[in-house]
Amino acid sequence: MSLLGNLIWLLCGGLFSFIGYAVAGLLLCFTIVGIPFGIQVFKLGTAMLAPFGKEVREKPEANHPLRLIFNVAWLLLFGWELALSHVVWGILLCVTIVGIPFGFQHFKLVLLALLPFGRSFEAVPFPKV
Repeated sequence: MSLLGNLIWLLCGGLFSFIGYAVAGLLLCFTIVGIPFGIQVFKLGTAMLAPFGKEVREKPEANHPLRLIFNVAWLLLFGWELALSHVVWGILLCVTIVGIPFGFQHFKLVLLALLPFGRSFEAVPFPKV
């Protein structure tokens, strides 16, 4: 089911979102100061390629003091706009019955868009029977 969802996601805007995130990440990486932020934008971009079957997870080894500083800077500069766009797209997609699964994927990406440092977007393991 996640393969079909990811294919439909790519055809209905996921690929364009990935390209936008990739261009933004490259622009940020052109500056020395923007490299950590550019890497986080690339993380969001790869999340836009295939969000079905994945979830946002907290990294246990990411309790570094710089994480807080970078997350606050990210939140003030980029995070709130990205999170707001995911919320708006999630609400718009949930208006239709067909768009509900895609809206839930946007809601899932809000946390990663708000505070990406110290988080990862990983595949959900299959449940053991």
